[in-house]
Amino acid sequence: MTASIELHLNVDFPEFSVNVDLSLPGHGVTALYGHSGSGKTTCLRCIAGLEKASSGFISINGEVWQDSAKGVFVPPHKRSLGYVFQEASLFPHLTVRGNLEFGLKRIAASERRVDLEQATTLLGIDHLLARQPDKLSGGERQRVGIARALLTSPRLLLLDEPLAALDAHRKSEILPYLERLHDELDIPMLYVSHSQDEVARLADHLVLLSGGKALASGPIAETLARLDLPLAMGDDAGVVIEGAVIAYDAAYHLVTVRIPRSDLTLRVAHTSLEMNKPLRFKVQARDVSLSLQPEDQSSILNRLPVTVVSEIPADNAAHVLVRLDAAGTPLLARITRYSRDQLQLHPGQSLWAQIKSVALLA
Repeated sequence: MTASIELHLNVDFPEFSVNVDLSLPGHGVTALYGHSGSGKTTCLRCIAGLEKASSGFISINGEVWQDSAKGVFVPPHKRSLGYVFQEASLFPHLTVRGNLEFGLKRIAASERRVDLEQATTLLGIDHLLARQPDKLSGGERQRVGIARALLTSPRLLLLDEPLAALDAHRKSEILPYLERLHDELDIPMLYVSHSQDEVARLADHLVLLSGGKALASGPIAETLARLDLPLAMGDDAGVVIEGAVIAYDAAYHLVTVRIPRSDLTLRVAHTSLEMNKPLRFKVQARDVSLSLQPEDQSSILNRLPVTVVSEIPADNAAHVLVRLDAAGTPLLARITRYSRDQLQLHPGQSLWAQIKSVALLA
């Protein structure tokens, strides 16, 4: 059976309702993205059984957790899932080890797929086991909370804005550990966030929610590049590219990455990486400039031949958003209407996209 997550939910409150009908991949990270009040957390709570949809169907890789038509509702404690909240909510009277063992004891030894050593290594908390929660930083507490959820050996891991309570420094501290979970564990994750940069860094699949409805659902590279969605209108609009490392310039600390399914390459400011290692990075629309000719005498290292696909007005009256095709990989560019007219942009036109290496968020 193909691994999948089936969600068909109707949740009604006096002033708010959620109505979603989704079939999601049962592997990797799926992001539920949207502004506050869009229905993200309500969906997550319904999946966990903390909210009961007035009518709904929830199936996780073939295991039905709710089927209103047949009177099926599996209570939260019988759903094989881990839930990570915005706050870690550790038991203050227990050490880190004690908190982790609490999660471990929830699952029979014969059914454990994640052990204590694996969880502490993945989250980098081996050295914290003897500490009390009040002696941990915010980022350390959240990593312990994630490890505790993993030690229940869940079939599904739910993360409800796990970085929202952290400052920028703590977020940058914990993101690499979340990437390790993505790369090394075969546990599907649903990740709630209103940060496009977080989602771009972690997610494989994106669900855009607004007003309790799903506006779009699809692979993240395709969904972020759509001009018909509100995602393209924000200042953080951009696309995600995952290429393969083919070279490293140690003198300048630049990695050369081949764009998927093409011979095109980009240079990214990064520490050394092994050859052929996948590297994901985000290209912001505001960091892409366009030219009719390649500018060889320039500080901008990346120049890609592209074709204009389409264009729409931006949220700023002076700007337009342009979708481009770079040998099969979509790019977005936010430029002024004046520049658009000077370049006489039109669909099918060939030109050059220029991207600063320092602007690429890898």
